[in-house]
Amino acid sequence: METLQYLLTGFGVALTPTNLMVAAIGAFIGTIVGMLPGLGPINGVAILMPLAFALKLPPETALILLAAVYMGCEYGGRISSILLNVPGDAGAIMTALDGYPMAKKGMGGVALSISAWASFMGSLIATIGIVLFAPLLARWALAFGPAEYFALMCFAFACITGLMGDAPMKAALAAIIGLSLSTIGLDSNSGVYRFTGDNLHLSDGIQFIVVVIGVFSISEILLMLEQHHKSEGIIKETGRALFNLKELALTWWGTVRSAVLGFIVGVLPGAGATIASAMAYSMEKRMAGPDGHFGQGDVRGVAAPEAANNASAAGSFVPMLTLGVPGSGTTAVMVGALSLYNITPGPALFSQNPTLVWGLIASLFVANVMLLCINIPMVGVFTRVLRVPNWALVPGILAVSTVGVFSVHATTFDLMLMSTFGVAGYLLRKQGVPMAPLILGFVLGDMMEQNLRRALSITNGELGILFQSPISKGLWIIAAAMIVVPPLMRMRAGHKVHAVI
Repeated sequence: METLQYLLTGFGVALTPTNLMVAAIGAFIGTIVGMLPGLGPINGVAILMPLAFALKLPPETALILLAAVYMGCEYGGRISSILLNVPGDAGAIMTALDGYPMAKKGMGGVALSISAWASFMGSLIATIGIVLFAPLLARWALAFGPAEYFALMCFAFACITGLMGDAPMKAALAAIIGLSLSTIGLDSNSGVYRFTGDNLHLSDGIQFIVVVIGVFSISEILLMLEQHHKSEGIIKETGRALFNLKELALTWWGTVRSAVLGFIVGVLPGAGATIASAMAYSMEKRMAGPDGHFGQGDVRGVAAPEAANNASAAGSFVPMLTLGVPGSGTTAVMVGALSLYNITPGPALFSQNPTLVWGLIASLFVANVMLLCINIPMVGVFTRVLRVPNWALVPGILAVSTVGVFSVHATTFDLMLMSTFGVAGYLLRKQGVPMAPLILGFVLGDMMEQNLRRALSITNGELGILFQSPISKGLWIIAAAMIVVPPLMRMRAGHKVHAVI
């Protein structure tokens, strides 16, 4: 009952005219920023943070603005993924696997609308989870040490085999390539330059945006040019912009499952939406079995990662508010915003500044409804990009991609590296090698290495620490099952077919 009273107080804060206007502005800006490849929620929040402080907004209003931008970016990241096969951020990679094939079939509007609904459900369920379980989950998250995080990363890689059930070796190859790319740059522990070839441009490693724009955007441009027909659009248009009741029923329980999974993963500091969306996609693909058409335009392959992605984003507020530990890169920026107001997040924040905390939580509900109201009616506007012919669309994608990459370090080297990755991605895709495991390997590689090193430093190199705790043992067992069980099931199915013949 006390929690309900606090939440009502929070809605009193979130529903003031000023905070409503700020939330609406933040949600709209976040959607636009999210759909631009390479920017993502971190950049969106970082750009608006000094503006919020310069305008001398009250701390709760500033936090509501930044939270709305964050949630809006998570919504917007799916737009370019579905329509152009160019993920707006790492969390939207999984959405492209089935969203883009749906767009090519003339179901771009359906994919956009079902992803907006799944995003809404994911954020809603996660925000309810914050209200009910924040303190409990924060204590649970403390049980995760470096060994448990390393096991979690290995589990995420085991899930990758589910992304390419028919060609697991190609998926494994792509993941290894991504892991290898993540090792380039300065070793943070020893200070040694690794695999840079004495090139100063690689001393800080390869930027995520360079890799993702190269292997997705540039390779897609090359494929489009290869398949180009005069004055034809790359994707069919469709008269239907919204999902129907059959599609809603098909995705309903998968959306709920993925939202719960995403929220749990989001609570873990540093795990992030990338792991959540990959695990949710793999889970739903396995549950669909032979009835699924994942990778070919299955609507469940759009709903599951979107629900997990947005639930993870909302879940990342739990460790930030209860422990003072950022749950993601974006919430790390928001912790910096709180420091500008001399506010320190942590356990005492709920008692010392309940208006701020519960106003933020209530604003997540408000911003989520606003985003649904903004995104569903604008599906028709977004799908107009499908009318653009190749001769205009290809230069447009190239221009946006180039600007996004150049804005990171303002060097032509990044552009050349992007082009190299584009050609390599094109050749790999021609051979049937999936790009999603490559990006996941690249994103998770550094976190995986750092947690392995921290775990081994605790025991002076003893590997036993990786298998000591019940959590890590459970994760290892599940990861092994993810790798071993599918081949056995395929062999068993093959034997049954052979017996029938």
